[in-house]
Amino acid sequence: MTTPRGFRDRADDSLLTLVGEIPELIRNLVIAEIDSAKAWLSRTAKDGGWGALWAFAALFVLFWSVPVLGTFVIAGLSSWWPVWLSALVVFFAMLVITAVLAWLGILRFKKIGERQNPVQSIALDVKEVRDEL
Repeated sequence: MTTPRGFRDRADDSLLTLVGEIPELIRNLVIAEIDSAKAWLSRTAKDGGWGALWAFAALFVLFWSVPVLGTFVIAGLSSWWPVWLSALVVFFAMLVITAVLAWLGILRFKKIGERQNPVQSIALDVKEVRDEL
């Protein structure tokens, strides 16, 4: 007898029959879980790839918009100063901004070296326990 969803009614099966089917059921469950994990990984990789592509496209447009902004600032300053002086001022302003950003990055990288490595912490704990014994 089958249920409305097409599954066999196992109410009348013996205990030994049910126990004998456990390995096959576990195998089917493991295969279904692996297939589900593969499908999830495939969808996640596809979404991650498209997300990375869109982020790269955004960075590409941003990369080319910086010179446009510089040109805009030079054109604006050239209404008060000669064009060559405006370009020189913008160039040196960008150098100062670059130096400040690089300095901030160097400070952040120096913080990495100041932190204690978790592996070193574990090694120190093991050493202290051995010394006490």
